Amino acid sequence: MLSRSDNKRLSIAIVGGGIGGVALAVGLSRDPGLEVHLFEAVQQFSEIGAGVSFGPNAVRSICLLGLEDAYRSIADSTPPPSEDVWFEWRRWHDDEYLSASLAPGCGQSSVHRADFLDAIVQHLPQGTAHFGKRCITIEQDDDGVTLHFEDGSDFHCDALIGFDGIKSAVREHVLPASQYGDLGPQWSGTYAYRGMIDSDTLASAMQAKGADSRLAVVPQMYLGPDRHILTFPVKHSSLINVVAFITDRSTPNPRLPEGEAWVTGVSQEQMLADFEGWGPASQAILEGIPQPTRWALHDLPQLPHYCRHRVLLAGDAAHAMLPHQGSGAGQALEDAVVLAELLTDADCDREPNVVQRKAGDVYEYAGQDTGRDEHRIKSDLESRFDWIWQHDPLDDVAHAKGQLGWC
Repeated sequence: MLSRSDNKRLSIAIVGGGIGGVALAVGLSRDPGLEVHLFEAVQQFSEIGAGVSFGPNAVRSICLLGLEDAYRSIADSTPPPSEDVWFEWRRWHDDEYLSASLAPGCGQSSVHRADFLDAIVQHLPQGTAHFGKRCITIEQDDDGVTLHFEDGSDFHCDALIGFDGIKSAVREHVLPASQYGDLGPQWSGTYAYRGMIDSDTLASAMQAKGADSRLAVVPQMYLGPDRHILTFPVKHSSLINVVAFITDRSTPNPRLPEGEAWVTGVSQEQMLADFEGWGPASQAILEGIPQPTRWALHDLPQLPHYCRHRVLLAGDAAHAMLPHQGSGAGQALEDAVVLAELLTDADCDREPNVVQRKAGDVYEYAGQDTGRDEHRIKSDLESRFDWIWQHDPLDDVAHAKGQLGWC
């Protein structure tokens, strides 16, 4: 059994090597009083998906974790004079401009997920990460936490952070189904077609259809009944990340067909048929994806709590959400900031001591307060992101320290 060191103030295990888990490990590893181990189920670091957007709050968290240079080296931003644009909002059938959400000083700050993970992994001290370690069971006692892995190995530590995603194994320990029922992923009723397009190719295709080629490089959201399409640049604007959403609202509790995979390859013809009648820009975008993948989007119900003694859930394991406000990865980074600040505090030792579905409804002309009224939609979109972007995770740190009696 690999076990904690008695020479350190605290031994911490992190399960899950995605963006949130790695960011936390980097933050914790800067404290020489901590022993930090990160366990990843697969044989190397990897990220699924393509582009990811970060709002101002997420960028602040990246900076607080000491990862600003790594981020800036790969991050995209919208070219002037649209550098403050988060998204422009347009009508589905004619590309007509409706409004824009602005993030002054930040704009649409985006990266390719795999590139960002690769960049922050470089900051992990050697020996921190362990691969091929799929956690299957967890035990706790007064002396700490023991993780049991599929390969037969174990690890003993003082505290465990579950950053292991929406299908979290750690969540079953914190909230066992025998006691709390099924609190696992639930299908939202929304599918998302995904693809990447060469930016020059997309600009040319838009011009050929009579659309403004500027729409290829400035982040756009095309809104329509039960559907919407988003685009933004990644990889230094050489590629355009595309996600096209379609939602079934015919039942209040949709269920994914039995046996259907969460991610499947589909034909371009099927995707185009789902957006028949949409405007020239949308058609240029979708025709530029010859082999789309279709993702069944899941989230989690509100959990009754997020920790069990020395084991804590974070990131998607705790609050997996739909992507409609671009805040899932950002919230994982905020989790990492708060946990890093608390766990590196000298007072922390071995002694025991959102909304996403509603945003999608607005985009697809189904909002409870907005419906198909474009004036109300415009007003909603202009301020919808303020409560996310203006949030400061250091306020959470101060609140937590107050509750713990550390200040």
